[in-house]
Amino acid sequence: MARKIRPEDISEAELRRLLIEKRRAAHKKRLDEFRSSGRVVELAPNTGSSALEDMRSKIIGEPFEESAAAKKTARRKRFFDRLLLAVEVLAIGGLVFIMFNGASLLQTLNSEVASALELPTLTPTPLVRVVVLPSGHTSPNSPGGARPNDAEIPEHLRPLVQSLPEIDLPTPSPEQATRIQINNIDVDVQIVQGVSWEQLKRGVGQYVNGINPGQDGNLILSAHNDIFGQFFRFLDQLAPGDEVVVFTNLRAYTYVITGTLVVEPTFVQVMEQTTNPSLTLISCYPYLIDDQRIVVQALLIDS
Repeated sequence: MARKIRPEDISEAELRRLLIEKRRAAHKKRLDEFRSSGRVVELAPNTGSSALEDMRSKIIGEPFEESAAAKKTARRKRFFDRLLLAVEVLAIGGLVFIMFNGASLLQTLNSEVASALELPTLTPTPLVRVVVLPSGHTSPNSPGGARPNDAEIPEHLRPLVQSLPEIDLPTPSPEQATRIQINNIDVDVQIVQGVSWEQLKRGVGQYVNGINPGQDGNLILSAHNDIFGQFFRFLDQLAPGDEVVVFTNLRAYTYVITGTLVVEPTFVQVMEQTTNPSLTLISCYPYLIDDQRIVVQALLIDS
């Protein structure tokens, strides 16, 4: 029967030896397990010291070579990362610029479209411009006597002009012209609104263009010279410097004559607007022939 050995009877050297043997046995057991699982590679039996040194040098050198390659790869990767970052920054900046520029262009386009769609301020104008000067008529000595002279209207405009309705007369106001006085030719007669055939039977007619005496613009008055009172019979006797007084219900305005013209009935430029207060007197001419117009022009001196 084996004798039991107490721990206090074992020397230190024996304990160390037992511990080493136990570790070797555990190590051998693990190796056997690794061999059975194929996780242990057997070394060649003739491996010498030189082969071990070569292997050791390779094992020792490889980490340094791998470290250098890794550093090179890392540097290259950082370079490409920075390059990609720069490209992304530029792309984002370009996108922001395009969006901002697009918004600006869109706003400009909207403004242009809005201005194009905005209707201009309209001013009242006749449907057809005046094509002949007022007060025209055939001579009272002609066959059929005095009547409106449609032959003065250009043929291609005659049907259209004849189909136009009468112009609406403005609402009476105290600033409208009511009377004209020309002492040099003994004229003192009422002024009516409109220059149609019927209206000129009653006095001197004012062309309806919205101008009242004393205002900036061309105040146009017309009358006959050989029918319906012959109010403008002697316009050709007026000279520059003579005065014409136009009355309203509020006051009188004095105009001084600047010149006289004899023109064709279609010379409607004398009816154009002016920038200063002016007066234009129109009648048929010559007396009892009536194939032209006499036009007397004047400017306001008493404002």
